[in-house]
Amino acid sequence: MNIVCLDMEGVLVPEIWIAFSKESGIPELSRTTRDEPDYEKLMKWRIGVLRERGLKLKDVQDTISGIDPLPGAKEFLDELRTLTQVIVLSDTFSQFAQPLMKKLVWPTLFCNELVIDEEGFIADIKMRCEHSKLTTVKGLQSIGFDTIAAGDSYNDLEMIQASKAGFLFRSTEQIKKDYPQYPAFEEYDEFLAAIRAAL
Repeated sequence: MNIVCLDMEGVLVPEIWIAFSKESGIPELSRTTRDEPDYEKLMKWRIGVLRERGLKLKDVQDTISGIDPLPGAKEFLDELRTLTQVIVLSDTFSQFAQPLMKKLVWPTLFCNELVIDEEGFIADIKMRCEHSKLTTVKGLQSIGFDTIAAGDSYNDLEMIQASKAGFLFRSTEQIKKDYPQYPAFEEYDEFLAAIRAAL
């Protein structure tokens, strides 16, 4: 039995923090896990920048509400879900992801939670577990699933490496160069065909 584990940002939807960086005019917030592999370190730094600038959760959510899935992502996901079970594994937070999941017609999402203070600032992050993507893939394997995983960033590599098949989608040239053993795709039709062949 197969289950496909997909990263969210960069694979199905645009990078939230890049969009917020442009909207807020704070260029340093465009850093993502393509630049900083340690997600917790990156998020704690982002929280500090937001507080310095007086920006609250609602400010980030207002930007997210205007983000649409990547062109073709919904159709890709709809078709993939007719073939096999799919879980979106993301290091994002439920408070960010909900409007995006609605636009993708509510796929199963495993992610994390933000801690919000009384003033509405993001105070901290509550990670579901350590190495959440790898831990989830191993958990699925322990209950009888063969996993197929795909993503675009450094924080996706552990789940890709642990799966029976792994793919890079719209990744960086550096990651593709460092991990040539994983087929890399730019278009959803080729990506879907590769997953179908791996099922």
